[in-house]
Amino acid sequence: MKGFTKIYYMKKLLNLIAILLISASISLAQNGTRLIGFDAVTSGRAGTSTGFFDNPSLMMNNPAGLSFLKSSQIDVSLSMMSPEVYFQNKINNTYGKDNLFPLGCISYTHKNSNKLTYGVGIFTQGGMGADFNLKHELYKDQNGSYVEQPYHSKFAVMQGGGSVAYQINKQWSIGVTADVVYGQVEFQMPMSMPPSALKGVINPQTGITFGDLFGALGESGGLGYSEVVASANMSQLKAFGFNGKLGIAYKPNDRFSFGVNYTLPVNLTYKNGSASMDMTYQMNDAYGKVVSMIMQQNPGMSVDEAQKQAMNLFNQMGIDFSKGAKDQYDAQAKFGLPQSLAAGVYFSPGKKLRLALDGEWINWKNAFDKMDISLNNGTNPNINKMMGTQGSMAMSFPMNWENTVVLRTGIEYDVCKKITARAGYAYGTNPVPATTLFPLFPAIVENHITAGLSVKVSKSFVLNAAYEYAFENRQKAASNSYIANEYDNSTSGLENQTFHISFSWLLKKK
Repeated sequence: MKGFTKIYYMKKLLNLIAILLISASISLAQNGTRLIGFDAVTSGRAGTSTGFFDNPSLMMNNPAGLSFLKSSQIDVSLSMMSPEVYFQNKINNTYGKDNLFPLGCISYTHKNSNKLTYGVGIFTQGGMGADFNLKHELYKDQNGSYVEQPYHSKFAVMQGGGSVAYQINKQWSIGVTADVVYGQVEFQMPMSMPPSALKGVINPQTGITFGDLFGALGESGGLGYSEVVASANMSQLKAFGFNGKLGIAYKPNDRFSFGVNYTLPVNLTYKNGSASMDMTYQMNDAYGKVVSMIMQQNPGMSVDEAQKQAMNLFNQMGIDFSKGAKDQYDAQAKFGLPQSLAAGVYFSPGKKLRLALDGEWINWKNAFDKMDISLNNGTNPNINKMMGTQGSMAMSFPMNWENTVVLRTGIEYDVCKKITARAGYAYGTNPVPATTLFPLFPAIVENHITAGLSVKVSKSFVLNAAYEYAFENRQKAASNSYIANEYDNSTSGLENQTFHISFSWLLKKK
């Protein structure tokens, strides 16, 4: 009968893991793309856990602390994130779509009678994203009215693997975590590139390119564009990688503990994606400019005659408007996750009160310097002619994020034998510079407050709940955005609420 019970619960656990993997989705960042906590217990005290050794999420925060857990334990956590994103520029002043993002984590730790403790778990590590319908100066109908465009992003990261902690003596322990990292990326927006990206040659004798034509000023016979815009939609990009953590834990008594954790950087290549590129609005606008130039040079010419002459000019350049300006590509992108170094301390001034403080340095500068995008196997002859390629193109999407420092403070108080209350405050410097700020990567919140509660339903079962609020932060972009002209002097904003619920099942006492 005992064997049957174990098999039954193992099946339930595997089914729950599958549900979490399917339902896990994107999360708006708490610092960059990182969440401040992974379960209701740590989130209730603002994510303090590097030196606070009390639950299996230590696999993500300091695996060495697993040695000081009081029992084998299963933790299951479900969270719901509700962000509010904002964007304002010369022609937009709006909030993004209301989204709810489900998050999930599950973990198991096993206490042996010897000095080893091990654990396995799957954690939603973080991400970011937003959805808008925005006006763009290029996208207008025949009456000159704006045609709103979809702006969508999704970046989601999960980690799953195992941890081992070895207790050197009663006071010291070391631990390691080895994880498989899974990431997803999606983008849909008008993408801008400099005219110089159009390397296709118009006249082999002179070497004049489409970039020269689009970028030169009108008085020089050019079209005067400072950027060339295409509607882009990249989806189904997925990546797998490996991550490791190394932790040290020190606990001389029940009133004090200290921990240090180092997380390795991760290089990710997102593959097997698809991308569409649509330059119809850009080409129509260029065609209209050529028609206007012809009519200015020939005041007596009719519109129809000017249009025919413009069409002939494009045909001479190798552009056939009947073949359109849309194409499909195989897509790939490269960017990673940052290394980090954290230290934390725990102190209990009395039997019912516990305090914690964490500090963490996150190396966004190396991980989010740029996103390298490559598109291949395009077949549209017009786009290939202008780009000067055989259906392939590569571009670097600038990010230029800065390193951050995160401080987390937390408090716990035992209201009675069965109820524990928590609260916390976290501050993290903003990693996003003004030059690359734009509304689809709004990872700019800095201040968080949290509250939480645990109820001991029985000796082996604890129900936990927590609430996080990230105060709205609005940031103004630089006057010369590295992303696109539409973001010059724009303002992006983010406010976030997250609700957590989890349960802890204590399986085996020391």
